[in-house]
Amino acid sequence: MLRLDGVTVRFGARTALDAVDLAVAEHEIVCVLGPSGSGKSTLLRVVAGLQPADAGRVLLAGADQAGVPVHRRGVGLMFQDHQLFPQRDVGGNVGFGLRMRGTARAERAARVAELLELVGLPGAERRAVAALSGGEQQRVALARALAPSPRLLMLDEPLGQLDRGLRERLVTELRALFGRLGTTVLAVTHDQGEAFALADRVVVMRDGRVAQVGTPREVWQRPASPFVARFLGFDNVLEGTVGGGAAETPWGRVPVPAGTPRGAARLLVRPGGVRIGDPGEGLRCTVEARTFRGHRVAVRLRADGRAGAPPLEAECALRDAPDEGAVVGVTFDRDEVVALAAD
Repeated sequence: MLRLDGVTVRFGARTALDAVDLAVAEHEIVCVLGPSGSGKSTLLRVVAGLQPADAGRVLLAGADQAGVPVHRRGVGLMFQDHQLFPQRDVGGNVGFGLRMRGTARAERAARVAELLELVGLPGAERRAVAALSGGEQQRVALARALAPSPRLLMLDEPLGQLDRGLRERLVTELRALFGRLGTTVLAVTHDQGEAFALADRVVVMRDGRVAQVGTPREVWQRPASPFVARFLGFDNVLEGTVGGGAAETPWGRVPVPAGTPRGAARLLVRPGGVRIGDPGEGLRCTVEARTFRGHRVAVRLRADGRAGAPPLEAECALRDAPDEGAVVGVTFDRDEVVALAAD
């Protein structure tokens, strides 16, 4: 459905997109994830036709979009601030694109009613936009973007202004809705939880380049580099020397998966792979802090007697969390260790 070939965008001396290649299949949901300034919103604007590329090509269904204006690309756009028309009621907002197309009134009304039913706002046509909650405005904006049946729907931080509980509920609803409709979606977000819950594939960007592409499971389980690992919130990244099934690190010997190349390496140890036990077992550590995360606890550990060793983060069940100041022993689960490529 969508292919980017070597797309480059420059703003003066700054390169916002640097020879980006990307493909999105029909009916696929792809989320572009990255920190501010990584180029993800610029990528969306290039596909929409709102930003010209300095090099490369954007193809929709195999057709080069060079010179094709926004309104002729057949794409739908939904932005973080929704950009609803305050002077129009809900029905007027949802049906706006159809009206601009010249769709007959009866057909337009039927389509608006169908979409409002789909997004969970049946019978809301005459409601004022100002009277809607943030979540309801998000649903209206989505219905408006879907009304012309776009071949590609693009979302720019669609849930960014909503509170976390509402975001988590709506992202589940969105994935189910897109699945029912067979919608092809390209979304950008800085929220990894949102991206991983919504996407079939995740694209992680850094400084205008693609740092990693994969399914949510692939990216989460096997970050490609220290940058991706840290962006996903993993702090247990360190250097070591691999040999004999383990790596010598500032934390001592850490087991590595079979097939890990020998020699210098950068390693990620997932917090779930840091096993806390009796002080006499493994690496002796002191508990510096605990952070409660629902039924789990993140435990920050300091390796005793190892000057220069970075702090360790472990994760354990609430009932198993040691007290701050406690002395514990730490061992490592080989299956939770990942060898990372260089940044």
